[in-house]
Amino acid sequence: MKIDLGIDEDHRQAIVAGLSRLLADSYTLYLKTHNFHWNVTGPMFVTLHTMFEGHYTELALAVDAIAERIRALGAPAPGSYRAFADLTTVPEAEGVPTAEDMIRQLVSDHETVAKTARSIYPRVSAAGDEVSADLLTQRLQVHEKTAWMLRSLLAS
Repeated sequence: MKIDLGIDEDHRQAIVAGLSRLLADSYTLYLKTHNFHWNVTGPMFVTLHTMFEGHYTELALAVDAIAERIRALGAPAPGSYRAFADLTTVPEAEGVPTAEDMIRQLVSDHETVAKTARSIYPRVSAAGDEVSADLLTQRLQVHEKTAWMLRSLLAS
């Protein structure tokens, strides 16, 4: 059945492309955070183990919301490691970094995801897509706050 949401096809496809990149970045960050949760060691173990669990739990809900928005716009959501690898700008971790390096990587990754979300705004705004704009605002708020909190752990 034809989709008629008041957003033309070209705008919908451009928004879907941006949201697909956001989904890939978010899922890659989810996986990386979960990996760090399992493998963190050192004096900050309990704090980071617990914090990372909260972060990956939040990201698990976020990837669902992003994928469902893509579906609501009439496109299939990417859903494989290969598709995510092709779309993401979040790098995978090499080996098992130290706790401090995990924090540094996650700060950078949350900032990367925030930049991806922010890059979609011009398309969303041009289309008058308030629902996607709201989703992006929510994601920006989470990623900017998380980057700040993680960065604060590194302050001396």
